[in-house]
Amino acid sequence: MKDGTADISDDAARNKVWEMIKDIRIAQLVTHAQDGMLHARPMAALNKGFDGKLWFYTVESAPKITEIQINPRVLLAYSDPSKQAYISVQGMAEVTNDRRLIDEFWIEAARMWFPKGKDDPTIRLLSVDVVSAEYWDSASNTFSMLYSYTVARLTGQTPDMGENRKVAF
Repeated sequence: MKDGTADISDDAARNKVWEMIKDIRIAQLVTHAQDGMLHARPMAALNKGFDGKLWFYTVESAPKITEIQINPRVLLAYSDPSKQAYISVQGMAEVTNDRRLIDEFWIEAARMWFPKGKDDPTIRLLSVDVVSAEYWDSASNTFSMLYSYTVARLTGQTPDMGENRKVAF
């Protein structure tokens, strides 16, 4: 893999991160639990576009809210194994009860968790202001991966498996 020094502008790298995550519906949100351990859970992504924030619905009584109030630093992990695309996003989380934003981001699929709909008084929005991201992107399919494995076994050399880049926001 490339070491993150690919010839790519910061704006292009930021756009690439969005292109890689925009169709991934579920991200793992990692917070710092009160006992100091890390705690991860799946979250359904709400973004229709990207302006530096990522959005998710949550419920007011969720333990992650207390964890975020104590330590707002979070990590979001996205993956699309079918495309060999893996992305981690670090940011600062915040929870809001802004009813205008809740209405703006409402998707009918959220009714599964909020049967009363967007007017459910327990619904909250979690936003993550992205600070940085890292991605691993391989254009390889399964056959290419198998071929690369075979070449590595025969030659003892590590193949170029794609691009790895750290991106500041």
